[in-house]
Amino acid sequence: MNLLLDTEVLIWIQTNSPRISTTAREYLLDPNVVKWISEVSLFEIAIKQKIGKLNEFNTTLPDYIRQVQKDHFRLLPIRNQHITAYAQIPLFEEHRDPFDRLILATALHEQWPVMASDRKFSWYNNLIEVIW
Repeated sequence: MNLLLDTEVLIWIQTNSPRISTTAREYLLDPNVVKWISEVSLFEIAIKQKIGKLNEFNTTLPDYIRQVQKDHFRLLPIRNQHITAYAQIPLFEEHRDPFDRLILATALHEQWPVMASDRKFSWYNNLIEVIW
């Protein structure tokens, strides 16, 4: 099974947050689940670090990328098909976050479930399976 992780989940993994659900932990520990990280998440982390929004996440991005690969997460490049699928994601006034929406578009194109704690992701359950 392939599983795309939302940026918030990645940060919680890195910081050993107790906010990770029991279900999420089971998927993260399952050796049969291929855990994917979109490059858009790395971009989001870089921006949030630069503007001071990730004080609890003090790992440099190059170090984090090395750790992610060491931990057997796979990096997924942003592809034209992911950007094209963005148009298929409904636009809700209350959920305009471009990073979330590109992660959703990526999951839609790849036909993978996405792991996300944000309840707004469930608004897209008719298109994308959300695991939390």
